[in-house]
Amino acid sequence: MKRGTTIVLVILVIAVAFAAWRSRSTSSGIEVTANTVSRVALLQSQVTASGEIVASRYAEIGANVMGRLVSLSVREGDTVRAGQVLARIDPAQASATADAADAALGALEADAKAAATQVRSAQAAANEARARATEAAAALERARQLRDSGLLPAADFDKAVSAEGAAAAQLASTTAAVDRAQQAAAATDRRVAQGRAERVRARDQLSKTDVTAPIDGVVTRLDVEVGEMVVIGVQNQPGSILMTVSDLSAINAEVKVAEADVMRLSNGLPSTVTLEALPDQRFPGRVVEIGASALPQIGTQATAREFRVTVRLDPTKTALRPGLTCDAEIVAAERRNVLTVPLPAVVERDGKTGVFVLSNGVAKFTPVTTGIIGGLSIEVDGIAEGTTIVAGPIQVLRDLADGAAVRVAQAPR
Repeated sequence: MKRGTTIVLVILVIAVAFAAWRSRSTSSGIEVTANTVSRVALLQSQVTASGEIVASRYAEIGANVMGRLVSLSVREGDTVRAGQVLARIDPAQASATADAADAALGALEADAKAAATQVRSAQAAANEARARATEAAAALERARQLRDSGLLPAADFDKAVSAEGAAAAQLASTTAAVDRAQQAAAATDRRVAQGRAERVRARDQLSKTDVTAPIDGVVTRLDVEVGEMVVIGVQNQPGSILMTVSDLSAINAEVKVAEADVMRLSNGLPSTVTLEALPDQRFPGRVVEIGASALPQIGTQATAREFRVTVRLDPTKTALRPGLTCDAEIVAAERRNVLTVPLPAVVERDGKTGVFVLSNGVAKFTPVTTGIIGGLSIEVDGIAEGTTIVAGPIQVLRDLADGAAVRVAQAPR
């Protein structure tokens, strides 16, 4: 009896195991997740980047002369106008140099007047010598005629010859004196010109002791105090920066865009800027400038190149300060009323791009044409709306074969 009962139990266990095996075999296949081809009203492809808020126009004002700062007429946050005196550097040395240049120029101009007088005197002497030479030449010609006629003694003729020679020599001497006087006057004129240039330089240096605003704007940074020594830049040594004046009538966001994304951008694209300091606000803007070359890399490690992109913010909706950190979302492209699928669902097989369509537990590879990428979705064409496709997992899609048996994973409860 016990032996028969044991046999019955074994048969029942075998039957149950066989039923379980059949059940598993009918639901066998690679476990996948599914999704459907859906239509969206608007799909946007965005480029995100980080940077900081800057003024559209600003000037870092440095020292053009070396000296001690004796006055400072503005504070950080003050509004200034172009040409307004912002600070003053001790003008004592520059003023003395300008006075010395004035005095030196006066002396040179006096020398030039004396040289001009010498030229006129030498020209007068030359004119007189020329008249005497002409008169002596005429007298010699008359003496020659009288001698030929036998009416003039030889001694008188010799005197006429000597007088003509002396007059010619005097003329040559005075002509040379005129040349020397003119050369001296020209040299004096050049020294006067040099003196005038030196006076302009000295006056320019004196004027630069008054530090003026180059543009209208606001003092957004003030780096000095009265009494400090300021210096000018020499070769590779930067000079003192006194302050920064920024034109806050137009504000930009300067962000760094990765090289993989910069070629998708162009001027005029819309953008939205957010700030950590104002997390609940979004500032609209448009791309106005894209860097022509990559930004310098910092450090020796090879990293992806970045390009500076400037976004001009809407001036009617901003009251921001330069230096605030920001993030920008730039709309690189957008499509309306398009079909989309999850980005991981698109794969390549034998050089073709497509998706796996689910049909009766089988994954069928179907080629599609792709468009822009928006977030985690991608635009597709060549497949009907509402079609069920394999959406993942990525590890499965990587090796999934056309015609493979699959089963859709149950959503967790």
